[in-house]
Amino acid sequence: MRIRDEAKEKLIREKALEMIAKQGFEGLSMQKLAKAAGVSPATIYIYFKDRDDLILQLCKEEGTKMIEATFDGFDPEMHFEEGLSIQWKNRCRYWLENPMSGQFLEQVKHSPPYEAFFGQDKVFPRLMGHFMANAVARKEVIPLPAEVYWSVAFAPLYQLIKFHLAGKGLGNRGPFLLDESKLEMALALVLKALKP
Repeated sequence: MRIRDEAKEKLIREKALEMIAKQGFEGLSMQKLAKAAGVSPATIYIYFKDRDDLILQLCKEEGTKMIEATFDGFDPEMHFEEGLSIQWKNRCRYWLENPMSGQFLEQVKHSPPYEAFFGQDKVFPRLMGHFMANAVARKEVIPLPAEVYWSVAFAPLYQLIKFHLAGKGLGNRGPFLLDESKLEMALALVLKALKP
């Protein structure tokens, strides 16, 4: 039996994350991954049963990190404006500090491994459900279907992050930098849209 090497396992995870983030699932094969990580294909199977296990483990790891970052300093008892502001700032910071992880999570968002992870996760739905129930009960937010709420509450943030990571705005308008003033401007509009 071969000995596990934590540095090799970490490198394999990093390269797989990068490959999926940049090329989707189609870009990840065990042969390509082995070559990118500078290991033999057999080495990958020391750490992961197969390609699906690798993807599921990445979803668990990166999803957990994202959830923990999102709820840093957050309390579901907070008033809606404060709680949403903290989530925006936390999500933005996480994405800007971990662009490969953010892009990976976007690539796998509607895949079985991602849905399996989030189907097992109890923290995110419990905290968000409690937060939203409080906000609706206090009449701080319009009651909306979850998908409509998410589209209004977070899609603008993620689009701004994408502009920032690309380094350019729409068309040929030149460079784009997501700074605190742009973040606050967009958040104010989102809050205005969601309040009764």
